[in-house]
Amino acid sequence: MTLPADSRTSGEDERRVLRRDPNPHLFRPITIGSVTVKNRIMLSPMCQYSATDGVMNDWHFAHLAARAVGGVGIVCTEAVHTEPRARITKYCLGLWNDVQRDAMKRVVDFIAAQGAVPAIQFGHAGRKASVGRPWEGSHPVSPAEGGWEVIGASGRPYAKGWPVPIEMNRSMIEKSLAELATAVRRAREVGFRIIDIHGAHGYLIHQFLSPLSNFRQDEYGGSFDNRIRFLLQSLDAVRSEWPRENPLFLRISVTDWVEGGWSLEDSIALCRILKVRGDVDLIDCSSGGNDPRQQIPIHPGYQVPLAAAVKAATGMRTSTAGLIHSADMAESIIANAQADIVVMGRTLMADPYWPLRAAVALKAATVKWPVQYERSNIF
Repeated sequence: MTLPADSRTSGEDERRVLRRDPNPHLFRPITIGSVTVKNRIMLSPMCQYSATDGVMNDWHFAHLAARAVGGVGIVCTEAVHTEPRARITKYCLGLWNDVQRDAMKRVVDFIAAQGAVPAIQFGHAGRKASVGRPWEGSHPVSPAEGGWEVIGASGRPYAKGWPVPIEMNRSMIEKSLAELATAVRRAREVGFRIIDIHGAHGYLIHQFLSPLSNFRQDEYGGSFDNRIRFLLQSLDAVRSEWPRENPLFLRISVTDWVEGGWSLEDSIALCRILKVRGDVDLIDCSSGGNDPRQQIPIHPGYQVPLAAAVKAATGMRTSTAGLIHSADMAESIIANAQADIVVMGRTLMADPYWPLRAAVALKAATVKWPVQYERSNIF
């Protein structure tokens, strides 16, 4: 995989705007469609595996509310699923009924009241569904053990010992797209402002994209154009219920990190198509997750070059993630236009008030602490 020699810049206009704002780059607002975000920090969709029948509860409220209070600009839910068998575990969130929708209302309202933007990620686990929770081993759970049959792009299991998925036929594909559209309608009704579509980490959309998991012989398999068809139809389904002015993010695995798999070059080709279509506002850049043979060079910021390369080659806005933990690192990513938003997971799980601490470290004088906590801003 070859990256451009210099993938940092993203246009003189953007740099000119950034130079006019005296705040650190990380704490400068960004407007995407009808939404203005107060800073460049987004809570990564981090599964909590704590729901019952797909319904949010007090744990989800506490988890998401704390990050909104802590100064995060975009507070995103974990992956929310469109039907029961789309879930990673039976403890994952869903939005296939109104009970689930209504339980999200107080969370969404509280996030917005803190000046953060409430976002929701939609995902379908495909052949990687019906597993145990991480602290229980993440092993496949059979129907006899309380799991369910899994579906996928092709009838190939994720790994040895995993179930063989049912290859989705046209009727199943159409049903899945309709369920996605209905879930998006519910998200709009409850007040989410941003949608992030999960097309990464070996889940259903990624299974269609990658030649390592897509062995179909119909219009959804084989060529690059065929393998991206399900993704494009998914985006059409989203936009059928999500107004154009409402931001839509797409999380992709920019590379499979496996020879012969989905690559950086494929991601750039896809994003050029998306740029012309105009229905995606930001590419949420991650990587891996589709094949256990992957060789990922994990270190702090290891995915930043991927986001930078996509941004430079396509002109699309990007976000980046991957063990970003220091204020200086996050500031450097935005200041050098390697990405437009920094997505943080483990760092914000460990410290929900990291943005407030980062604002102090970077001398962002205009960042306000919650009035209830102002007296603690002395260190």
